Formats: sequence, structure tokens, C-alpha cells
Amino acid sequence: MSEVKSKKPVEYYREVQSLLEGHHVLFQSCLPLIASENIPSPAVREALTSDLGNRYAEGWPGERVYAGCEYIDKIELICIDLAKQLFRAEFVDVRPISGVVANLAVYSAFANPNDLMFALSIPCGGHISMGRQQFGGTAGSVRGLRVEYFPFDYENLTVDVDATKKKVAELANTKDTPKLAMFGGSVLPFPHPVKELTETFNQVGAKVNYDAAHVCGLIAGGRFQDPLREGADAMTMSTHKTLPGPQHGLIASWDRYAEQIKRATFPGLVSNHHLHAMAGTAIALAEMLQFGRDYAGAIIRNAKALGQAMHEAGITVVGEKRGFTESHLILADISKFGDGGTLERKLEKAGIIVNRNLLPWDIRMGRHYMNPGGVRLGVPEVTRLGMGPSEMKEIASLIARVIVKTEPEGSVQKDVAELRRSYQKVHYCFENATDAYQYIKIR
Repeated sequence: MSEVKSKKPVEYYREVQSLLEGHHVLFQSCLPLIASENIPSPAVREALTSDLGNRYAEGWPGERVYAGCEYIDKIELICIDLAKQLFRAEFVDVRPISGVVANLAVYSAFANPNDLMFALSIPCGGHISMGRQQFGGTAGSVRGLRVEYFPFDYENLTVDVDATKKKVAELANTKDTPKLAMFGGSVLPFPHPVKELTETFNQVGAKVNYDAAHVCGLIAGGRFQDPLREGADAMTMSTHKTLPGPQHGLIASWDRYAEQIKRATFPGLVSNHHLHAMAGTAIALAEMLQFGRDYAGAIIRNAKALGQAMHEAGITVVGEKRGFTESHLILADISKFGDGGTLERKLEKAGIIVNRNLLPWDIRMGRHYMNPGGVRLGVPEVTRLGMGPSEMKEIASLIARVIVKTEPEGSVQKDVAELRRSYQKVHYCFENATDAYQYIKIR
């Protein structure tokens, strides 16, 4: 065996610092179109560098296991109050450290191992946290739930209401009724029929949760559906997609479920709940309370404009019948030009950052998630950088040059960088003295 030559510790240190700075330089010149990402404001970034990242505050504000939480408690109570206002919720828990942990808390609060849960399959837009045990999904592998897939309306890209009612009735006849229904997911171009199906699930004793990880910013801005008003018992979310905060989690619900959700979160799932991210979430929620309606409206306009422009450029955008999208993302079927994995890499070389994505019908066509028939694109980040519908047309043209016209990625990348040159500030926030991707040294 050959001897591995290691570097000096200081060399590793310098290499990591250099790579961090390089990442920031990259994102100053690319088009970030990952639907599950966003750019936080300078104020949120400041919170993430604060001393709160070094502290513990186990328990509920005012009931901590640790001392030294005077200011932490006040920040957390503000965070809770802001979330209650935005989502018109009676109860909010801001301690989940991610959307997956928020989902797991709901699984723990509302269901027991071996209970049956309804959710979307992964190809139809469900998230891996809703997945079956054999796929390593959180619901099956961690909580031990059995997962029944919602029947899917492939034409309208949403849950099939009539087929779901029929399936629930058939299960009721076998006495194997669901205990939980999980709406929402990771590909959510159109609202889900929560209002239409809540009674169906309630009649068999099932709770209803809505995974709003992707669309919670649109919900907060009053531009999407309102799951809690439509009958949901709870709404889970991550806080860094259409809601442009740090990576964290949140549960919004009703007072009648407060204690079981609180107990599921702590001591069940979290100890330290990443207090710097909680503080950053509070700032992001305040920004959304002030600017959220305008921001959410701009996101949807941009998503529709991008979908239309890509369609006109010869790329098949799923959901044409319904105007491509009512949310922040679009799903494109690029199978006639290649597979999603290959085209994702080609676009990345051109400075266009998207992700490959399974189409609802990919599995039955023998496709795999590494090389699916689709790509997913989201506009929350470029919208927050100040781009509008005219820039979406430019972006669609750049994408088409790579996918349809097969131009060299290097030549497209130069034009991508030129487009990005004028968009370096965060919008829809209180202060933006620092550029969006400016690397700040504090050492």
C-alpha cells in the first residue's frame, strides 16, 4: 500500500478558506435556479455568525434546562409571534432544525409505528421524508410508518380527489385506515386539494398535515393556498426556499395540538435547536411580514414567465394546460434532448444551476433518478436578486442555447456572467449594504 502524504494542518486550513471564497465567487456570476434554495439577507447572514450558534437552550422559552437564555428566549418568542402572524396559526414551534425534522415531529405527534400514512410518491412530487422504508424514506425507515401513495392526476399535476376518496373508502372496508395524510412535497407547481379531501380523512380518524417547505413563502405572502384555513391540522416547513431565511424548520398548527407537537420536538427530536438559525429565521419572518406579499407575487410572475419563455424556445414544460405553474417552480421534460443528469451537468458548466428531477411517469418508462427525463427550475433566488419577467426570457434563451441548440457551454457561461453582473444585491429586505454573495472575513 502506498503511503498517503498528508498536508500540514495550516495548509488544510488555508485550502478550506480558499474554497469557501471560491464558492462565493462562483455564485456571483451564475444563475441559481435550484427551487429549494434562496439567498438570505445580510441581516440573516449576520445572525448566523452570532454567538447564538455556540449556545444551548433546551426546552421551551421560559422553561429551559440551561441558564444564560435571557436574550435567546426573547428572540425565540419574537420568532414564534411572527410566524403566528404570517401563517395565522394558534401554535408555532420554531425548534425543528430542518423541514425533515419538522415532518418527523408531526409523524411522532400524530402517528405510531406501523400506522398507515398517505403521501405522494417521489416521482409525483413527494419528498424523501415521506418515503417508504425500502427507499430509506424518513416516514418508513425512521418512524416505521407504512406509506400509501395518493392517486395522482397526471394531467393536472396534483392529487386525484375522486380516486383518493375511493381508495380511503376501500381501506376503511378492510379496517386499515390511514392515521395521517401528508399533502405538499418537493415538486408543487399547483395547490393540493386539501379542502376537498380533509373531511374524507377526518371521517376515518386521520390527521392532515401540509408540507409547505417549498411554498411557505408564497403562503405567507397570501399568494398560494392556505392549508390551515382549508382544514389541515398542521403545516410543516423548512425556512430557506420561498421563505428566504436560513436552513431551519418550523411547525404551524392549532392550540389543541400544542403539547403533543412540543413533546415530539423536545425531548423527542432535538436538543440544541441551532439558535443562530432560529434568530435568522426571526429576521426572515419579519422581512416577509413587511415585503412578503410583493415578493411572493414577483416569484409567481417570474415562474410563469420562465415557463412560457422556455415553452416558446422549444422546451416541453409540464403543466402547459394550467399555465405551467402557480408557484415558484417549473418542471421541464427534456427527454427529447437527453437525460436530466447529463443536461444538468451541461447547464452547470454554462453557469446555470438547476437539478435533474424525475417526471411523474419516469419510473414506468424505465428511467432512474440519476438520469431522469426532467429538470426542475425555481425562481425564488433570482427574484430576490431583483430580476423580473424580461430577465426570465433571457434566462430561458440561455437555457435553450445549451439544451436545444447545443452551443458550447463556455460561450453561454460568458453571457450568463454578463447578465448576472447587474444583480448582486438582495431585495425585499430592510437593509442590503452587503452584496448578496460577498465573502466576509471576520478572522
